[in-house]
Amino acid sequence: MNGNLLSFDEAYEKLLGFVRPVREVESVDTMLACGRVLAAALHSTISQPTMDNSAMDGYALRAADVPVAGTRLAVSQRIPAGSVGHALLPGTAARIFTGAPLPAGADTVVMQELCEHDGDHVVINTVPTLGEAVRRKGQDIGVGEEVLPAGVRLTPQALALAASVGAAQLPVYRRLKVAVFSTGNELVMPGEPLPPGAIYNSNRFLLRALLADLGCAVEDFGIVPDRLDLTREVLRRAAEGHDLILTSGGVSVGEEDHVKPAVEAEGRLDMWKIAMKPGKPLAYGRVHAAAFIGLPGNPVSSFVTFLLLVRPFVLASQACTEVAAQSMMLRAEFDWPRPDRRREFLRARMNASGGIELFANQGSAALNSTVWANGLVDIPAGTTVKRGEMLRFLPYGGLLH
Repeated sequence: MNGNLLSFDEAYEKLLGFVRPVREVESVDTMLACGRVLAAALHSTISQPTMDNSAMDGYALRAADVPVAGTRLAVSQRIPAGSVGHALLPGTAARIFTGAPLPAGADTVVMQELCEHDGDHVVINTVPTLGEAVRRKGQDIGVGEEVLPAGVRLTPQALALAASVGAAQLPVYRRLKVAVFSTGNELVMPGEPLPPGAIYNSNRFLLRALLADLGCAVEDFGIVPDRLDLTREVLRRAAEGHDLILTSGGVSVGEEDHVKPAVEAEGRLDMWKIAMKPGKPLAYGRVHAAAFIGLPGNPVSSFVTFLLLVRPFVLASQACTEVAAQSMMLRAEFDWPRPDRRREFLRARMNASGGIELFANQGSAALNSTVWANGLVDIPAGTTVKRGEMLRFLPYGGLLH
């Protein structure tokens, strides 16, 4: 603990400990299942390949029929992909194309670049190796083999794999139902006049897009004015029929910050304040049957805390088994002489030489830093950094998709 603050690691573990995964399962068309979480392991009902086939365009033959380079064989048949040839006569070759089944009697394929077409014959200009360029039945996937485990989030390549073994439908967990709203009298929507002291509500766009990217069903309750009674009313409505309520703003200790007392009045607050920068005022609790997470109002703080804490919570709530952020160790190409008592996550960019550069302005309102960066660099509490040191870098590629 840092004073009365939870460490980042403590907050991460506590938050995942609060998860109540969805259990309802639905069957969806494989074509529409991208981003969903597989509810049961998928096993193949076929072997892959389904039969011995050619790995390239060339000539199928018996390796024993080509003892020396320059052997001339009669071409007895032509086998394109999607058709099945007849048994290969000894001393002959079959013209064959990539993916076409190997004819009975053939044991090898010689690529066409090593052959010369000669009327109804072919000259084989190499001594082939037995089994060359042949993909054997079941060498990739066997009948009954597990091809996708339960709990995996379905990627485009996972859908392709499922389709390749004939899965037209997939059992997936239902989408997490998330209610979102922002608080603040200062917030206005883009397209509206911007009065003095007002700001455009960027967090509304940010959070909706991040949740949609995680496959959630999102209902937006808009902007709630800085009033305790209105905040409580929207919390009650948001709790109906939703698994999670996600808010931005109003979770600090100012006189106009009403989200925290509203949650305590309508439900309970289990966690508040984390020793991380940006993003200290993050709250977790429950409002009736719905989980509640309150993010800071500053857009960068909201972005960083979502990626590092809300994202794994949402994935785990959808019964996804892989929620940890991917990271790598990279060389710092900057000095950071100002240690902070909180763990810092700085907006950074991996450059072409494999080092890490920092955005100049690390303020929690500098939203342009999140676009310039391609990841976050993890600076432990109380740590200074000298150029050349190795640091943990979390690329956006492992956090945003």
